[in-house]
Amino acid sequence: MQPATHPNNPVIWWIRRDLRLTDNPALDAAIASGRRILPVFIWAPDEEKPWAPGAASNWWLHHSLVALASRLEALHAPLIIRKGPSLAALRSIIRESGAGLVVWNRLYEPAVIARDKAIKLALRQDGLDVHSYNANLLFEPWTIATQQNQPYQVFTPFYRNCSTYGNPSKPSPAPRHLPRLTHPPWSVPVDELGLLPALDWADGFHQYWKPGEPGARAALDDFEAAAVTRYKSDRDRPDMTGTSRLSPHLHFGELSPRQVWYACMNAPMAEPYLRQLIWREFAHHLLYHFPRTPDEPLRDAFRRFPWKNDAKARRAWARGQTGYPIVDAGMRELWKTGWMHNRVRMIVASFLVKDLLIPWQEGARWFWDTLVDADLANNTLGWQWAAGCGADAAPYFRIFNPVLQAAKFDPEGTYVKTWIPTLRDLPAPDLHRVFELPPALLARAGIELGTTYPRPIVDHKKARDAALNAYARLKGPIA
Repeated sequence: MQPATHPNNPVIWWIRRDLRLTDNPALDAAIASGRRILPVFIWAPDEEKPWAPGAASNWWLHHSLVALASRLEALHAPLIIRKGPSLAALRSIIRESGAGLVVWNRLYEPAVIARDKAIKLALRQDGLDVHSYNANLLFEPWTIATQQNQPYQVFTPFYRNCSTYGNPSKPSPAPRHLPRLTHPPWSVPVDELGLLPALDWADGFHQYWKPGEPGARAALDDFEAAAVTRYKSDRDRPDMTGTSRLSPHLHFGELSPRQVWYACMNAPMAEPYLRQLIWREFAHHLLYHFPRTPDEPLRDAFRRFPWKNDAKARRAWARGQTGYPIVDAGMRELWKTGWMHNRVRMIVASFLVKDLLIPWQEGARWFWDTLVDADLANNTLGWQWAAGCGADAAPYFRIFNPVLQAAKFDPEGTYVKTWIPTLRDLPAPDLHRVFELPPALLARAGIELGTTYPRPIVDHKKARDAALNAYARLKGPIA
């Protein structure tokens, strides 16, 4: 196929997880070309296997696409939606439109990198002009390296290196108009992609989230106005609004990290939050350089770790039925909202891999399917950190005590009571150790262990000892 490359021929802006008009380098390049713009989204989840998007991610994507399509329609540049394979879909649109230029923003998951390289090569062999850009990170993963030109595996020196670069370039504004396209190619309706879950479990997500660029901007404004100055003191408190809740907006590219950086950089006490943006960069740095880590431990010694195959315990954990209130509250928050507070993520992850000795990959898969902010880089880093088998990992002997963690970070029991109303009549800190309370106190609160609230599925002290014994066998190679 040899398309005409006349400068008046359209440019295809291939949209992936950059569902925004503001600070979008591929869109900016399309506008700078002076051509009419074809915004194109292609649904091809099989090309992302074995980590195709999960159910909660698909719910978010559906609504974010609807929001983007509405904004583009107002600019007289309707969103063209097709089903994959991506290369075949792009070639079809090229034939229909005579497009001579294709632009997109880069993604960094191993399967997508391989896919995009193959598509770029194929389209260039077809005679197309093809360019890709960085829109989703502050730094390309290959640009930050140690003095030995090796990838980092510890966050603090990575952070110091990134800090030497100063502030990123300023974000670009959204276009006020786009060149009108008289006869756009045909498009599949969003509903035909089948992104919404068949079960009604996600119906309540709208109470907590507003997918799309306008919702992302509103969430950033709220964080900038109220919470960023308290981030350092409040971020570990799930009973408070102390975190940004921007992670799904960043994952789907409804916000760029540069937008977030510039919105927060001048706020008092902003550094702890900006540091978290660099942690996000670190996650992508690791995924790029160690592409096997979504499924395999970075530290090879963990290949022989004595994990358990306990489907019953895993199911109790996933359903928030472990008998440990802070763990169960977190898992129920996840199921109800598609999200979980970061401190609680660490607690529930520690419980799965260290109290239950269930492989971290099983926890990562559950989060992948149920989190609206499921991101392969961050999910992988977080779970390997909890298991002690990845970069900058938690020490093997760091095993969170769910009762002590709850008492420290949810001292009044507000968070637990929100997600486990059965325990609302128990005083704090008693409710965090409900399984130790006398029967008379439980009866006055209307609680019957094993009936209205589960008994613990494991004794934490014994589980901790068992975990330490298992980890100690690997101590030499991993310490």
